[in-house]
Amino acid sequence: MNEIVVHEVGLRDGLQMEKQVVPFEQKVTWIKNLIEARVDIIQIGSFVHPDKVPQMADTDKLFAFFREPGNKPSHVTLSGLVLNEKGLERGESCGVDMYCMGVSASETHSRKNTGMSTDEALKRITAMAQTATKSGKKVQVSVQSAFGCGFEGAIPQERVLGIVRNYLESGLKNISLADTAGHAQPYQVKRMFEEILKLDATTDCTCHFHNTYGMGIANCVAAMDVGVRCFESSFAGLGGCPFTKVAAGNVCTEDFVHFLHRMGMRQDIDLDKLVMLAKDVATFFNREMPGLVYKTGPLRTVAANENQKRIH
Repeated sequence: MNEIVVHEVGLRDGLQMEKQVVPFEQKVTWIKNLIEARVDIIQIGSFVHPDKVPQMADTDKLFAFFREPGNKPSHVTLSGLVLNEKGLERGESCGVDMYCMGVSASETHSRKNTGMSTDEALKRITAMAQTATKSGKKVQVSVQSAFGCGFEGAIPQERVLGIVRNYLESGLKNISLADTAGHAQPYQVKRMFEEILKLDATTDCTCHFHNTYGMGIANCVAAMDVGVRCFESSFAGLGGCPFTKVAAGNVCTEDFVHFLHRMGMRQDIDLDKLVMLAKDVATFFNREMPGLVYKTGPLRTVAANENQKRIH
């Protein structure tokens, strides 16, 4: 379980809903804090039109800065979200380590988010992912709204698995399920990932949960119990998709790392630095953040061995 991977998405998912634009220098400071905390993967932006999402206007500049010698240690991977071919070209120019791209299982969310149907988006994203893979880049493909949609309600499991099958048949095995609307519940999470691993036991599964209804970490535990090892989270609990009905933050990074520490896992990640970062974010935006541990303070004891046993 020390192989658990933390993928920090606060600079992208966390900031895309914020009206107050974060300056380049402040983003650099926050990214350096995350690097020092030894988070595994940091998603530092998305390649979208700056007029549509002003918070992401400096994404290319951020990647270029951290590509400079001495600015990024080898232990961290910098990821970026791409939505189309133009975004992929921009990513190639500025040195992205890993591309994240996805398709929504909800037709309504897909059209609001991309202007395309799910099938149209799937063909386009699959081709882009294969192109990036051939160029030697790491690629993660996702199914958005995998556990429900604010507009459509329940999403049939088979619809999600159909997209996953397409990815696997295209040679894409790094697959994330994103709970865009925050509708997931633990039993559903367990069933979904079990079915994916039945399709291909070598699939590298990732999960991305929003804490809209307070189920985030419970869903992480359910995913972990069936073998998911990569978890996306956002510092201070920021986040939310602007194209879903009820936007809410992601699973909070410092809360999730605190949970891992309590379970005796990933002691190498510096929780104190993450708590300090959350406090800095709260000060910057001049409001209380959704995260809990930065307010309560962490528990320093590690759970006893009997509390680390998996409950099935």
